[in-house]
Amino acid sequence: MGRRTPLFKLHQELNARIVDFGGWDMPVQYSSQIGEHHAVRRAAGVFDVSHMCVVDLRGARVRALLAHLLANDVAKLTTPGKALYSCMLKESGGVLDDLIVYYLEESFFRAVVNAGTRDKDLAWIRAHADAFGVEVSERSDLAMLAVQGPEARAKAAQLLPPAHSGEALLLDAFVGRQLGPWFVARTGYTGEDGFEIMMPAADAVPAWKGLNSLGVASCGLGARDTLRLEAGMNLYGNDMDESTQPFESGLGWTVALKGERDFVGRRALEPIARAGSPRKLVGLVLEDRGVLRSHQKVSVPAVGEGEITSGTFSPTLERSIALARVPAATAGAVQVDIRGKLLNARVVSPPFVRFGRSLIA
Repeated sequence: MGRRTPLFKLHQELNARIVDFGGWDMPVQYSSQIGEHHAVRRAAGVFDVSHMCVVDLRGARVRALLAHLLANDVAKLTTPGKALYSCMLKESGGVLDDLIVYYLEESFFRAVVNAGTRDKDLAWIRAHADAFGVEVSERSDLAMLAVQGPEARAKAAQLLPPAHSGEALLLDAFVGRQLGPWFVARTGYTGEDGFEIMMPAADAVPAWKGLNSLGVASCGLGARDTLRLEAGMNLYGNDMDESTQPFESGLGWTVALKGERDFVGRRALEPIARAGSPRKLVGLVLEDRGVLRSHQKVSVPAVGEGEITSGTFSPTLERSIALARVPAATAGAVQVDIRGKLLNARVVSPPFVRFGRSLIA
């Protein structure tokens, strides 16, 4: 038996199919994965993301700690509530995790890290925090719901008191705010607009049921994966991990090398930034009939080979898409080995879909 979120029994009551995900018993779908995907693209869906780890960091030198731990630069965070996406790296430049950090006060930041990496992330952060006098608190008392889709914010706001609902609807993208007992953020968990709401665990079931009553669909990990891949969003453990660095994972934009800030992994990344990464992450659209999956080999004529890191059938585009790590010179047409047969694919720049619209010609 894996770890369970405060919503586990409700997922069972809703007849969700439960799978193991990073040591957690999580719903992969409730009825139709494609139906849940379309619900988010066209209206609104709610995801249980309580398995993700909320970490509160407090202390006079918390900004200095994060400047040391993160590849992106927390100096960009000057307005309370503003969030930053970043990788946390090993000394080798490999990606320990990708995370979001919120600036709440000068002595108080909040991080949200991935479920499958929470134990090693907490150990890593705590190992560095002592030297900065920073208190690290795992907020296991909180549940988290991601309400996503074009109608998500308007519907989720109805669960808040009138004074707070107005404030929530005024939030800018990549900003979060404490509204009563709930922390409401707008970071686009699936690439769609919406809210990520951190709340006391006891509030999670009533909130989920309230959203269902407003027409918000219950959605599982299956729809999450297809939505996020369409949005070109990296999945830890597939598209990046400790063996890969940000520049070969489509995350070079999150590495802030300007200035003299000495963050963990900088020395390993500087020569790559100067010389260029030998590999890169690209999008693929399959031109022939088939389905792209992780670990399929990609043949790049006159250049070399690569590998698909994440692949699926796209419900929005009605064709197969993927992210693939390939030689840096890759462009145009490639071939993918699917069960011993080479099928034609086209290299594109992700995202594939943005706010329900195809970005692929």
